[in-house]
Amino acid sequence: MSETVKPRTYRSSVREEQARRTRLAILDAARLLFTEQGYAATTIAQIAAGAGVAVDTVYAAVGTKPVLARLLLETSISGTDQAVPAEQRDYVQRVRAAATASEKIRIYATAVTEVNSRLAPLHLVLRDAAAQAPELGELWTEIATRRAANMRLFAQDLAATGELRAGLDVEEVADVVWSMNSSEYYTLLVRERGWPPARFGAWLGDAWCRLFLAAAAAAAPDGSG
Repeated sequence: MSETVKPRTYRSSVREEQARRTRLAILDAARLLFTEQGYAATTIAQIAAGAGVAVDTVYAAVGTKPVLARLLLETSISGTDQAVPAEQRDYVQRVRAAATASEKIRIYATAVTEVNSRLAPLHLVLRDAAAQAPELGELWTEIATRRAANMRLFAQDLAATGELRAGLDVEEVADVVWSMNSSEYYTLLVRERGWPPARFGAWLGDAWCRLFLAAAAAAAPDGSG
């Protein structure tokens, strides 16, 4: 019995690995083309040629252009070849396990920097394309809504430590984090002003500690935070 099963298992594993590599090649080709020439100007035929596969393979392995756009966004966020729900991401789990608000903030600031190093160029291209491509509109609304909800969860996690400055509420903290963890903000400082990513991540963590935490405000030279 085992002698007949092993070859089948092996062949199945080989096919799965080939399928995974094909999918990755398609995603890589799409990412390059979208960021170099824009979403609207990129065709499935060009993506297929870039990946070295047939057009039908693109549709079978991944799907249409909007599906490709979604997968590219999701995998840029997760840092893997699959979409990963927020609560299952390693950095989210580490943020929630951290004992203090400052630890949570610095873990998240580092993660934001790593994610935007992958995500920012694609995010800005697809954001601009969504205004002219109705098929992206629903995706963009979904991503924006989910991102805002995730920022509220992060703000609630910070508030639960009891370390926030007096007068700050969850909604305000969430809105400020939402604006400063954006691809636009990362692009302004890292890509346009030339900040090294490590500097950006350290500065972001320090800025959020000063803005949000009572202890950091008390330690500020002028006492205002």
